[in-house]
Amino acid sequence: MKAAKYKRMILKLSGEALTSDGAFGIDLDILSNIAQQIKQVVDMGVELAIVVGGGNIWRGAKAGANGMERTSADYAGMLGTLLNALALQDALEKCGVTTRIQSALNVQAVAEPYIRRRALRHLEKGRVVIFACGTGNPYMTTDTAAALRAIEIGAEVLLMAKHRVDGVYDADPLKKPGAKRYENISYSDALKLRLEVMDVTALSLCMEHSLPIVVFDLGAHQSIVRVVTGEVIGTTVTS
Repeated sequence: MKAAKYKRMILKLSGEALTSDGAFGIDLDILSNIAQQIKQVVDMGVELAIVVGGGNIWRGAKAGANGMERTSADYAGMLGTLLNALALQDALEKCGVTTRIQSALNVQAVAEPYIRRRALRHLEKGRVVIFACGTGNPYMTTDTAAALRAIEIGAEVLLMAKHRVDGVYDADPLKKPGAKRYENISYSDALKLRLEVMDVTALSLCMEHSLPIVVFDLGAHQSIVRVVTGEVIGTTVTS
């Protein structure tokens, strides 16, 4: 087994990455594959925390644009991330990985409240911590939650697992086949060119705290393991 490049990290899983193309809900085969890769990463001695999105279940911004009150729509989206967190926890524990879910919203029947020191203790004991419900605030994306949690727990890198996109491009590669993929790009260039690495708030947080970001395609073979061991795939965003 190759050695891990990082000791502590945050993995951001988009909701869309948990489902089949064009579908809603959760694809259990995809979830199982993710869990098996995470098991390999944990066995390397990596302290891993995960932030899950909820776009496969609900999109608050879209519901708000269609007439639903935006704050309520965003809270519904946060609960969607909790559903994904519970499913991921089940898949991981079936692989023998001990996990804890910490939620930014109070749902004590199924998750601990987010407490930074407790999260750090779990990581030190080799448990995978799954952060659910974003930051607990409307108008804030799970990208922002991932950046914030990464900074709070002292992660060395933020891994952004994307759906059908293998890095950062100068245009949408799904709409423009000739789009150029960057292997490396700076925070300032990503902001200046308005590239869709993550939302501006999240990217600015990473830049302010010099937190490296690796953007890669979750669907590529053994992608999580390859990134963790330092293989150059996707795009790295640094200063």
